Amino acid sequence: MGESAGKITLKLLVDKNAKRVIFGEAGKEFVDFLFHFLSLPVGTVVKLLSKDKMVGSIGKIYESIEALHANYMEPNVNKEHVLNPTVSSSSLANSPSLLGYKSNYDDQSNDSQVFYRCSSCRNTSCYGYLSTDPQAVCPYCRCTMNWEITYVPGPGKEEAKVEKGTGYVKGLVTYMVMDNLQVRPMSTISSITLLSSFKVKDLSALETLEVCIGRKEAVEMLKASLVTEKVLSYLFLGNQKA
Repeated sequence: MGESAGKITLKLLVDKNAKRVIFGEAGKEFVDFLFHFLSLPVGTVVKLLSKDKMVGSIGKIYESIEALHANYMEPNVNKEHVLNPTVSSSSLANSPSLLGYKSNYDDQSNDSQVFYRCSSCRNTSCYGYLSTDPQAVCPYCRCTMNWEITYVPGPGKEEAKVEKGTGYVKGLVTYMVMDNLQVRPMSTISSITLLSSFKVKDLSALETLEVCIGRKEAVEMLKASLVTEKVLSYLFLGNQKA
């Protein structure tokens, strides 16, 4: 399990006779990628999968906002922010770049971040409001909040960043990923138990398959995770019965 040319590699144990994935052997990068699915806003999921391919009616909601004229939106609402929401998670690792979108954590990774306050110089009550969007409207006086101020990090920020690390799970650990994307720490006993539960009698039918996951595969995996419990078999073995 590792990374090559911007892709994550995943080693699968496959039952050739049943044409199914028994489990995948994964490292931190892939598990972080999977866990990141839960932090995605619905609007981001719709955008990644495209509204026409969404199961159910969520895509139609996205389409409605897309078609609605800005005059019908509240003055402090930016329609683009609703359609393309940003993800705010300090634990992001390789997932955003793999899925091909930018999170607002990418913007916050600099030493300083830009904020805006109300442009009115007369109302000191407005100074209690801050925004990261220069088009935001002040709740007190309704002026545009486009007066730029800069956030300055306190001492010791770099040391805290190093100690905290990135991602969701610890590295130097091998994880077992089931066909339905369930994750657990890898162990010999778990592997043997799993083969027994799948009633695998012909060990010669087992083979390893190494696959690479880039942006296309990442988006397809996100889509498959919403419609099937046999995600890995569906994506990498072409098991249409999944």
